[in-house]
Amino acid sequence: MTVRKRILYAVAGVVLLIALTAGAGAWVVFGPNTPSFEGERTVTIPQRDFDAAVDSLASAGLLQSTSSFRLIAQTTGWDKQIKPGHYAFESGASSYDMLETIRKGLQTPVRVTIPPGRQPPTVAGVLGRNLGFSSDDFLTALRDTSLAQDLGTTPEHLFGYMLPETYEFYWQTPAKEVLRRIKREFDAYYERELANAAADAGLSKHDVLTLASIVEWEAYFDEEKPTIAGVYLNRLDDQWKLQADPTIQYVLIDTQGERTRRVLYRHLEIDHPYNTYRNAGLPPGPITNPAPTTLRAVAYPKDHDYYFFAADGTGGHRFSRTLREHNRAARDYHRMLDEREQRREEQANADAGASPSSR
Repeated sequence: MTVRKRILYAVAGVVLLIALTAGAGAWVVFGPNTPSFEGERTVTIPQRDFDAAVDSLASAGLLQSTSSFRLIAQTTGWDKQIKPGHYAFESGASSYDMLETIRKGLQTPVRVTIPPGRQPPTVAGVLGRNLGFSSDDFLTALRDTSLAQDLGTTPEHLFGYMLPETYEFYWQTPAKEVLRRIKREFDAYYERELANAAADAGLSKHDVLTLASIVEWEAYFDEEKPTIAGVYLNRLDDQWKLQADPTIQYVLIDTQGERTRRVLYRHLEIDHPYNTYRNAGLPPGPITNPAPTTLRAVAYPKDHDYYFFAADGTGGHRFSRTLREHNRAARDYHRMLDEREQRREEQANADAGASPSSR
């Protein structure tokens, strides 16, 4: 082999080596660095700390090679540009993809669902866990007089407007902005779906919200909500006291810190503005945050001549036109409760008396 050929082969080998090295480097940078999985995986990076970000990505099952991820981040200097946030990645994402997303703060919104019929601490906990602020932040925002006034209500009533839906927020959205957004969603829903029907019935937005909050705690089945709303509206139209047990439960929460399994006659005597057994008309405001189906039930109630209803023991109710019918239904319900309690006691006694070998 001539010297010329040896030189050519040597040069070709060097070029090939460079190409292979460059190709391997490109693969490390741009090739997949996630395990195989379906759909997306999300990760929350809580602070501007590279090591914490790596730990979060690894814990979320998003890093196939931690060392290559670290190498690329430190080589590019992107390890100094970490942005806290909530991110989503698909299987096949490269280290470059993940670092580019995180260093630019290209967050994926967090989906959070507000449950209906709750009290403020519960919803504060749901939002806080998902959005990265404390429950106290949300509860403090609820009590902010200026914020409530800007939103057209008062701190005492603002929570009722927390429309139970699924929302998308960016992680660490401030609690006040979350409240503003949800109140806007409520107002938009009301104007779109309920305002005309409520106006025809002579009900204000506050009336609809307040009555719906009572129906929310009264109805277990959605199909019963328009009938229950109709009962209460019949009472209001005839200037009866509302006599709604859910308002007594609210009074007990407000005065004693918890609800009761069974409303007793002595509870009906508590002097409180929300006691609809003592005070005429609707209570001052909502007692909880009603679901859209409940709000609709008040705006579009069943037209009937029922004035009473009693639980039937299955989650539903027996509706009555007269007090005599209602008293009969109520007696049947309380008899059933007593029988259930007796059976529970008999079963407990039987279990307590059973020998260890028979358990």
